[in-house]
Amino acid sequence: MTHRAAEDVDLLRRYLSGDVAAFDELMAAHEDRVFGICLRILRDRDKALDAVQETFLTVFRKADRYKAEAAFSTWLYRVAVNTCYDQLRRAKRRSADALPEGHDPVDPRGGDAFESAEVRPEIESALQSIAPEFRAAVVLVDLEGLALETAANLLGVPVGTVKSRVFRGRRLLAEHLGNLRGPPEHPMDE
Repeated sequence: MTHRAAEDVDLLRRYLSGDVAAFDELMAAHEDRVFGICLRILRDRDKALDAVQETFLTVFRKADRYKAEAAFSTWLYRVAVNTCYDQLRRAKRRSADALPEGHDPVDPRGGDAFESAEVRPEIESALQSIAPEFRAAVVLVDLEGLALETAANLLGVPVGTVKSRVFRGRRLLAEHLGNLRGPPEHPMDE
């Protein structure tokens, strides 16, 4: 058990014993990662913030249902993914306005900030174009860097299903994106 996982279990135990401040510490330790997952799945900052709030309210109310079969963070991220799926299902039932362009910050892991900012709208559009189950798998594995086993636990599916969804999601993204940057430049020997 990692130090973070042990600390999470201790904080959860303290919260369930009546120490509400322990829940605040638990939330502070995970809110950035939960927000990142929600933002990448929902593609809208306000909806992601709502999903984060709903996720932590669910955990606050149902913390006693956590079983230590997996790390607390795995259970928490699964609650976040399910919350996002619920929001997507509700949004399908209502008409939605087009998303405004450029509200998300540049991804700090994207390399050159100018190049990242230039390509980001196309990537966001491509992510939006694929089915939610493929999007969630790609977000968790490729963007959040989670292991396939962890993503499988979060999504509640077998590892093979995650592999398949990531593969198909990547292929759909590649089809949607085409070749954004053109062929790689190779110096010609003369």
